[in-house]
Amino acid sequence: MSSFDSGRPIILGSTSRYRSELLQRLGFRFDIIAPEVEETALPDEATDAMAKRLALAKAKAVARLHPRALVIGSDQVADLHGQALGKPGNHARATEQLQRMRGQTVIFQTAVAVVCRELNFEQVELAPVVVKFRDLSDAEIESYLLRETPYDCAGSAKSEGLGIALLDSIQSDDPTALVGLPLIRTCAMLRAAGARLL
Repeated sequence: MSSFDSGRPIILGSTSRYRSELLQRLGFRFDIIAPEVEETALPDEATDAMAKRLALAKAKAVARLHPRALVIGSDQVADLHGQALGKPGNHARATEQLQRMRGQTVIFQTAVAVVCRELNFEQVELAPVVVKFRDLSDAEIESYLLRETPYDCAGSAKSEGLGIALLDSIQSDDPTALVGLPLIRTCAMLRAAGARLL
């Protein structure tokens, strides 16, 4: 893999293996640094605003330590009728999330930010994904959770795996956004920061 012609280091400010795997598709070297960011919602904060705020906060937290680098931050919040659903963390919470989402439309608010302090560059964009869940039975939910264990995925929906069988439809203009990193928007922001991808 090659670096960008600009020679600037690229850093993914995330510990998500899903985002790392997606970014690898672009074929350049990058480092991974975990951002130190508190990921709780602010009072009365809308889910789209929360996703954008956290994506930018993650990128800025890493950029403070690496001012020359182009730093990518991202965040995803599952929105069920205006209520944020985070990563379940365990089987019981994942079961409850999926029971609430069955037969419902959920908006996965996925945001990505690119920051470079040396260039005084800062952009953040939202790539919402509208997902319609099937009217799942308890047995289907249990089977899915035992086979996929998606406890580190927002809303327990691991669409790149067996989670696709939970769904009726997906609507998005950035096809990797549901997995956690909207690559079309990421590429656009990297180009705007002076990176040459092709």
